[in-house]
Amino acid sequence: MAYYRRLGEVPRTRHTQHPNPDGGLYYEELMGEEGFSSDSSLLYHRNIPSAIVDAREWEVPDQRRTRNAPLAPRHLKLHTLFGDEWKDTDAVTGRRLVLGNDDVRISYVAAGAASELYRNSIGDECVYIESGRGRVQTVFGELEAGEGDYVILPRATTHRWIPEGDEPLRAYAIEANSHIAPPRRYLSRYGQLLEHAPYCERDLRGPAEPLLLEGTDVDVLIKHRGDGPGGISGTRYTYPRHPFDVVGWDGCLYPYAFNIADFQPITGRVHQPPPVHQVFEGHNFVVCNFVPRKVDYHPLSIPVPYYHSNVDSDEVMFYCGGDYEARKGSGIGQGSISLHPGGHSHGPQPGAYERSVGVQAFDELAVMVDTFRPLELGEGGTASEDPGYAWTWAGRGPGR
Repeated sequence: MAYYRRLGEVPRTRHTQHPNPDGGLYYEELMGEEGFSSDSSLLYHRNIPSAIVDAREWEVPDQRRTRNAPLAPRHLKLHTLFGDEWKDTDAVTGRRLVLGNDDVRISYVAAGAASELYRNSIGDECVYIESGRGRVQTVFGELEAGEGDYVILPRATTHRWIPEGDEPLRAYAIEANSHIAPPRRYLSRYGQLLEHAPYCERDLRGPAEPLLLEGTDVDVLIKHRGDGPGGISGTRYTYPRHPFDVVGWDGCLYPYAFNIADFQPITGRVHQPPPVHQVFEGHNFVVCNFVPRKVDYHPLSIPVPYYHSNVDSDEVMFYCGGDYEARKGSGIGQGSISLHPGGHSHGPQPGAYERSVGVQAFDELAVMVDTFRPLELGEGGTASEDPGYAWTWAGRGPGR
């Protein structure tokens, strides 16, 4: 997004000499999107950022996908994917692919160990922290991350995750093949968040200061396009000097955090459609928040969602807090995902429609991803499925 930020030491004029204390020069790097015709930042390194001394293959966590066949709504219980091994699991190599297509992949991890340095060269990452806390160290600086935070990491940002505390860092990772940004309808033609947007620039937390670390022969895991499953491969680079050597940077491209509690819900006299809950968008998918809020105030309103058939999208709802009225009786709880494929009419569980009459507020928290191409199941999705969910509206399944 076009929100300018400056940290550390930068020269008065771009693309000019930036002397270092030893009488030499810092090395300027332009990191830019869309062929340098969109957002960018200028970073000033102590060392040459292109220098590597080794490159070898890295086996990316299992990216295989299977079709949603037979086509059905599905319930995935993500908390079943990790037991006590979380203490030795990191937030990069420990991710388990839950759902994906050629535009976006959704993974889940419960982590207790620091990750290696990592760079996703395929697209931006939007990582939602369900619970726990930690730090994200990046080439731009460090971010604190805790419960309810979205962490947006632009494509090719070198970073690592460091969990803190005695509880796992539970992270829901949305990896794009594109960039992830606020919806265009929230932005002025110059990139400022407008008054009708449900959040503004002061809600976004960028790095506070440059992060300067020392080290030699430092490895970085690179996820990139290739011939592996889903067109994804991995390479391990070795840098002669630590890549976190940036003394200053400025521009509009950098990682930031946004807490879901700062999202201002839009409500109405009758039930509002899902686009009012949108927080981010990528190519062929959107991300929405469902947060605690007052609900419909028409005297004859039915506050839970009407039954709906999203004919162009698969709908993925991640339930991460509160009490979701529309899903009572379905087995869905904290850490659950519901997948409703495009064109499948879905809505409240039996009884929820009637129970919601007269309710004035919902205490619910969920992250929704709608995709415009069908989603397939990753190994984590297959391993965590509740096979009875599809029949919960009817009260019986095949052969009963």
